[in-house]
Amino acid sequence: MQPTRWNFLAGWGLKNNPVLQRELLVNLRTNRAFILLAVYQILLAAVTWVAWPSDDHLDLTQNPPSARRLVDLFFLGQYVIASLIAPSFAAGTISGEKERQTYEMLLASPLRPGAIVIGKLVAALTHLALLIVASLPIIVLFLPLGGVSVYEVAAAYLGLFVSVILFGSIGVFCSSYFSRTSNSLVVSYLIILPLVIGGVLMWQALAADGLLRLKVIVFVVPAFAISAVILMCAATASRLLYPPDVGSEGKEIVDLEQEAAQAVGLVIQPDQFPDRLFAPPRRDSLMEDGANPVYDKEIHGEIFSQGTLMLRLVIQISILLAIPLMGVLLFWKTPLAPWFAVYVIVFNLLVGPVFLAGAFTSERERQTLDMLLTTTLSPWRIFWGKFVVGFRVAFVLTSFLVWPMLLGLLLNPDFYSNWGLVAGMFAIPVMVAIVNAFVAITASLYQVRTSMALMTTYVVLLMLYVVPAGLNTLVTTLNLPATTQRVVDLIGVSSPFRALFALPMDHHLLRVDEVSQAYPGNYVLVLGYFACSVAIIVVSLILIAAKMKRLGGHRE
Repeated sequence: MQPTRWNFLAGWGLKNNPVLQRELLVNLRTNRAFILLAVYQILLAAVTWVAWPSDDHLDLTQNPPSARRLVDLFFLGQYVIASLIAPSFAAGTISGEKERQTYEMLLASPLRPGAIVIGKLVAALTHLALLIVASLPIIVLFLPLGGVSVYEVAAAYLGLFVSVILFGSIGVFCSSYFSRTSNSLVVSYLIILPLVIGGVLMWQALAADGLLRLKVIVFVVPAFAISAVILMCAATASRLLYPPDVGSEGKEIVDLEQEAAQAVGLVIQPDQFPDRLFAPPRRDSLMEDGANPVYDKEIHGEIFSQGTLMLRLVIQISILLAIPLMGVLLFWKTPLAPWFAVYVIVFNLLVGPVFLAGAFTSERERQTLDMLLTTTLSPWRIFWGKFVVGFRVAFVLTSFLVWPMLLGLLLNPDFYSNWGLVAGMFAIPVMVAIVNAFVAITASLYQVRTSMALMTTYVVLLMLYVVPAGLNTLVTTLNLPATTQRVVDLIGVSSPFRALFALPMDHHLLRVDEVSQAYPGNYVLVLGYFACSVAIIVVSLILIAAKMKRLGGHRE
C-alpha cells in the first residue's frame, strides 16, 4: 500500500506527471529563465541600494514612516511585476500546443484532463515562484529598519503567492479558449487588470489599519482566489475532456454564424457601423484596380480567421471598466482625470501589439513569407498593407474608450477652462498608438515567432513607458536629492504617463478656491515626450528600411 502522501499527490496530478516534468525541464533550462532571474535580482538590489538610508547613525528603536513606505513600495512593485509576468508563462500553455500542432496528441494521451491542467499550471508558475522566493534576502534587510513586522511580511508574501496562482489560472483558462497565444495573452491581461487595480487600492486604503489589512490578506484574499482557481481549472479540464470540433493539425473549426448565434452579450455585425471599421464583411466582389491585395486580404479575412471571441471579450471588458472609471475620474475625482487617459494608453499598450506583432512572424510560421516575396508586390507595399490593417484595428478598438472620455469632458463644465489638459488627454494616446504600432511591427520583422515578437514589443514599451514613471515614484516616495530628480525627469520624456501628469490644471478642476495656486504643468516634459516619440518612430523606420532592403533582395 502506497503512503498517503503519494496518493494525495497522485490525486492532484503531481505524481509522475509527464506534462509537469517536461514543462519544468523546458521552462527552467532556457536562457530566458536565468536572464529573468538575474535581471529581477539586480533591479531589487538596485532599488535597495538607492533607497537605503544614508544617515551616519540610525535609531532602530523607532519605526520611521519611510521604512514602511519603502516596504509598501517593494511589495506593490512585486505585485505589479507578478501580474505582468504570470500571464506570459501561463497564457501559452494550451494555445502553444495548438500553434505547435501537438494539441491532438495531447488530447489523445492517456492523461486525465485534470492532470494536464494542473501540470501546465504548476510548471508555468514554478519559475515565477522562484523569483518571489529569491526576493526574501532583500526584504530581510528591511526588517531592522522598523516600520513593519514579520507577520505583515509573511502575510504580504502569502497574498503575493495566492495572487500569482490566480493570475496563472486565468492565463491557463484563457489559453484553452484561443488558438493563438497572443489572443489568450491580451485577454488574460484585460481580466487581470481590474484585479491588480483593486489589489493596489485595497493595500493603500488599509495602510493605516495594519491589523485589518493583515486579516483581509490572510482570510479574504485566499478564499476568493482559491475558489476562482478551482472553478477555472475545472472549466479548463472540462474543455479538454469535451473539446470543440477540431480539423487538421488540431485547429478548431469556427463557424461564424453559429458563433454569433451562441454569443453572450456583444455580437459583431460586420455590415453595420462601427463594426465594419475594424472587422468589415468578407469581400463578395472583385477588388478595385490598383488596390493593395495584402491589405484587402488582411482586413477582410485575417481578422475573422480565428473567430470573434477575442474581439468581443476585448470590447466588452474594456467598456465595462471604462464606465465606472468615467464616473469616478471625470465627475467625482476630477483632479485625477489624467488617470482615465492612462487607462486608454494601457488598453492600447495591451491590445495594439497583438494585431501588429504577428504581421510578418505569422508568415514565417506558416512558411509563406518566401511565396509572398516572390509576388509582383514590392516589400514596402506588403509592409504598408499589413501596417495599415493592424493600426486601423487597434486604433478603432482604442477609440471605443475615447467616447466615454469625450462624453465626460463635454458634460463636466470644470474642463471648459482646461483646454491644455483636454488636448493633451487626446493627443498623447494618439501618439502612443502610433509609437506602439511601429515598435510592434519592427519586432515582427526582426523576430521569428509571434510570441517572441509580442514579448519583445511589451518589454520595449514597458522600458519606455513604465520604468521612467516607476523611477519618478521611487524618487518622490524616498525624497531623494534634487539632482536625482532632474536625471529622472530627463529620462521621463519617453513616458506618456509622465507627460499626462505634467499637463496643467486650474482651480476649477482641482476644486480649490481661486486664492489657492493651480497646477501650472510642465510643458517642457510634455513637448519632450512628443519629440522623443518622433525620434522613436524615426529609429523604427530606419530599422524597418534596413529590413525591407534585405527582404527586397530575398536574403531572408
